[in-house]
Amino acid sequence: MKTNKTIWLVIVLLACLNVFSQTNNSNKETITSLFVNPNLGKDDAEGTKEKPLKSLPEAAKRVNKMVGSGSIVLCLSAGTYGLSETASFNPVEWEFSKKDRLIIRAEILPDSTIWNPSKMPIIVSTMPFTLETNEKKEVTGGSNYGILIETSHVTIQGLRILGEPVHEKPSEGVLVRNYPIVWDGKNLSDLRITQCLFLGNKFALPNHLGILASGKELEVDHCVFYGVKDAVVMWNTLADQCTMHHNLILNSYGAVVWTWSTMEDFKFYNNVISGANVLWVLEKEAKNAYTIQNSMLVGYNQLVNKGGGPQDFGIPADPKKLKYNSDFKIKKVGSLSVEEEQTSRYYLQLKPGTLGTSYGSGLFYKVN
Repeated sequence: MKTNKTIWLVIVLLACLNVFSQTNNSNKETITSLFVNPNLGKDDAEGTKEKPLKSLPEAAKRVNKMVGSGSIVLCLSAGTYGLSETASFNPVEWEFSKKDRLIIRAEILPDSTIWNPSKMPIIVSTMPFTLETNEKKEVTGGSNYGILIETSHVTIQGLRILGEPVHEKPSEGVLVRNYPIVWDGKNLSDLRITQCLFLGNKFALPNHLGILASGKELEVDHCVFYGVKDAVVMWNTLADQCTMHHNLILNSYGAVVWTWSTMEDFKFYNNVISGANVLWVLEKEAKNAYTIQNSMLVGYNQLVNKGGGPQDFGIPADPKKLKYNSDFKIKKVGSLSVEEEQTSRYYLQLKPGTLGTSYGSGLFYKVN
């Protein structure tokens, strides 16, 4: 009888442990990881750290086939990722949330003690352009997308993002353009682009537009835009709860920020801009006004315009549409001290201790 009681107690205890284990497992965060290495990977590989994929478009296709929920992390090793086709992320049978995100990130991030600029994965488009024609079937332009995000709750972090080697204006009235990161779709929310370096040269490697976004809760922070035509354009969908902060924008030959679809709650702070053609472009009716806080602008041609599009930057708008106090430092003429030594941790950022560094703008979260 005593033996039977002992057996019964053991069975009950095991059952309780099993329920406890199941409860604990149900509360664990689900993370699915894919690894990509352009030098050592193969696109028919498993996508593990030991057997990585080779290309970003293939990684996108793998993500799009997944069914379930939780975080998906794409870990990109250092190297050059040539995009011969768009890397389109549209996982319709996977559920993300603010906590459980799609994360496309560098293996080593800028605040790591072992990071240096050469550790950044390099994204460059090499694909053909989709041509645009008029009623006479004459070519009027062309465009392509590098990374296309068609879902919500996404973070892109720690990448070096180039344009495409192309002649941007092949003839009068014709413009071909590369859009490295595009966020496009219905009812999208929550995209964060952080610690990325957008790099271009209008003669050899035009980076027409760093980020083209259609959605709400866009956050662009701690990025560097160097020699990019336009940095951030918020287009099409009415966007609220958007922020742009701690970014460094240098030598923009277009316009730094376009708020065509952005609500007045847009937060713009701790950004440092130098060598800008146009700081800001409003929607063509210029209905909304925006606030600038604790930022710096040194050297610019035009402060605020309205209208415009791929071919132009609109016309001058009422300067009162930009609201700011004395914590926004403006100098019409001038420049900042930028580190051009490639081995420096601050490559293409402000030299430590020089004008503008007090705003904490640039790739690093931690201010040294």
